[in-house]
Order: sequence, then C-alpha cells, then structure tokens
Amino acid sequence: MQNGEMKPSLDDIDNKILALLMDNARLPVTTIAKQVDIARTTVIARISALEKRGVIAGYGLKLNQEMFQPAVRAYVGLSVEARFAPNLMKYLQQLPEVETLCAVSGAIDYMLTLRCATTEVLDRLLDQIGALDGVRQTSTSIILSKRIDRGAI
Repeated sequence: MQNGEMKPSLDDIDNKILALLMDNARLPVTTIAKQVDIARTTVIARISALEKRGVIAGYGLKLNQEMFQPAVRAYVGLSVEARFAPNLMKYLQQLPEVETLCAVSGAIDYMLTLRCATTEVLDRLLDQIGALDGVRQTSTSIILSKRIDRGAI
C-alpha cells in the first residue's frame, strides 16, 4: 500500500476467513465455507479478492514447535538510550537466537523475542544484552506455552 492509499475495509466474513486461514492456511475451501456459513464459490471469490487487494500477502510455513523450537523462548523488554539504538539493532541482527525485535510504545522501547536451547544460554545472552552500551534496563518473561498462534512460526 502506497502513502495516501486507503486501508482496505474488511467485513465480518473477511475477518472470519482470515482468522481460519491464519490458523491453517491449507484449510480446505469447503471447510471454510461450512464454518463461515457461506457458499464454497463465495469463499474462493473472497480469498481471491483478499489476495488481489494485498490483504493476503502470501502463505507461510508453520513448523512443529516441539520438533523445531529449542526448549526456551522468552520475551525481553528493553529500555535503551536513543543514541545507542542503531548499534543495538546491528548487534541483535547478528544473533541467531533473536526471533523478532519490535519497537513499542510505553515504558520500554523494544520488545525482543529470543529462542534459546537452554535456560543457561538464555541467561548468558541476557547478560550480554544487558551489558551493551545504552541498555538501561531489561525485563524478561519466559514463554511457558502458546495458547493462540496465528504466526508463521
């Protein structure tokens, strides 16, 4: 979407179809039709329109968490001095344990998701991140389980 273009409007049916596809992108059209209570051909047309409008940008792969994911995942809130942020980004970009880094509003500046083999690896990594220039504070929460997961990984 270019600057100045309006955000596409979605109705309840579009949102229901999208939620089902986010849970399982390979869900048969007939199953979607039954769950949304519309005709199969309508589902096909709606999905095609969502793709053409760019609402659906593509389809991804969801890996089996137990087989792929290392044992420990954590959310880490980071408070950072602004002038050190570019160097922090470069450092975090090179770490294979970093899944996501998001700039957020509120008391913290960034929310980091880490994926580590063990709690010991996580502990060492948190010490390294906390010791970086400009990192004022970190706050860590270990992910115990996912209750809803509509992400690609």
